[in-house]
Amino acid sequence: MLNSHDLNPSNIMDKIKKIETNSAPQVIGPYSQAILKDSFLFISGQLPLDPLTGKLVEPDILIQVNQVLDNIAAILSAASTHWHQVVKCEIFLKNMSDFQIVNQEYGKRVSLTTPPARQTIQAAALPLDALVEISCIAHVE
Repeated sequence: MLNSHDLNPSNIMDKIKKIETNSAPQVIGPYSQAILKDSFLFISGQLPLDPLTGKLVEPDILIQVNQVLDNIAAILSAASTHWHQVVKCEIFLKNMSDFQIVNQEYGKRVSLTTPPARQTIQAAALPLDALVEISCIAHVE
């Protein structure tokens, strides 16, 4: 049962840790690269941005999906976890015809023994006209 102490915003925020790394693109709005709450890491949607330049990589789905996966890997590492601990992913594609390439590259990173739960959605448009965006949730031990 919750008491008023548990609902105090400062107590709730004390239990949430912001995860940041320079090895992934810096945020450009009021959100975090990732948030650690209890033993779960919530990674914001990652675009195919080069972390060094902050610019979108080439408009090629193979290059873009690997940049997104690299950005997620950097955030996972900053939280002391890895792809095999990812439990849920959301993939947003500009064009569903890119699904096979994205699926192939994604499959190289995640645990194939127990792959994460996942959904893939075609979006009418993504920020910066990206071809792919991926967010995920991972367990941190």
